[in-house]
Amino acid sequence: MKVGFIGLGQMGRHIAMNLLKKSGVELIVSDIRTDTFAEFEKQGAMTTTDSAAVAQAEIIFLSLPNSKVVKDVLLGERGIIKSLREGQIVVDLSTITYNATIEIAKALEEQGAEFIDAPVSGMEARAREGTLTVMCGGRREIFVKVKPYLECIGTKILYMGEHGSGQLTKLINQLLFDINAAALAEILPMAVKMGLDPEKVGEVVNSGTGRSYASEFFIPRILENNFEEGYSLENAYKDLVSAAELSANECIPLPVLHAATTTYQMALLKGHGKRDKGAMICVFEELLDVVYRKKNNR
Repeated sequence: MKVGFIGLGQMGRHIAMNLLKKSGVELIVSDIRTDTFAEFEKQGAMTTTDSAAVAQAEIIFLSLPNSKVVKDVLLGERGIIKSLREGQIVVDLSTITYNATIEIAKALEEQGAEFIDAPVSGMEARAREGTLTVMCGGRREIFVKVKPYLECIGTKILYMGEHGSGQLTKLINQLLFDINAAALAEILPMAVKMGLDPEKVGEVVNSGTGRSYASEFFIPRILENNFEEGYSLENAYKDLVSAAELSANECIPLPVLHAATTTYQMALLKGHGKRDKGAMICVFEELLDVVYRKKNNR
């Protein structure tokens, strides 16, 4: 079995390596950057900067940053769709919009190829460990074919329904996380403004009913003035754009999410796009003239 993998970024690098080590397939990996090629070649994989070279694989995995890049790789002027033959399977592990997913699925179907949208949940550590959650949309019989490979990269592999269902499920999860992160940014500076100790407030939140995965991940890092370990704000913003599209198209009111989106926009306009979601707190710290940090990090 020849398998292709396009996209060796923060997540894709680890996902592809687990696939290589655990599946026993003949793997060819592709990326525009070559800095990770040596480690794959050492494990016996083929490497290339030309994504078209991957098009002959029976199953092709993608792990790319956004809808535009995925569409360019698949459907663009040099897209691999032109080289796909009937029965080949494309599995998109990227997080992209629902509308883009439906467009891609339809285009590949017309070409005779199969498509599974399979976004993953879990940060870089879980990608490295091979313990991701994978949410899949597409034809069930195709899901059954690719599930053994997905089990090389994750411990919870879920079939969610027709094309787009994987992306929709990932979006629901991400939006709840996004709202939690925005809430932390707004509320924690208020605690400092009112004279409370940041570290003690963090202890209460993360041991009480206010805790969440977002609080457990971000509060310790914010206290240490560390905004570099999570997914960047500018990349995370695509989830909010996708939700806004669905809200408008399906007439679904999302007032709390709309408010959280405003917080993200404020942080992006203030130049925090390259930092992780915890950096949203800087906007409210500036407004209130306070800092939510440990004493030695203020």
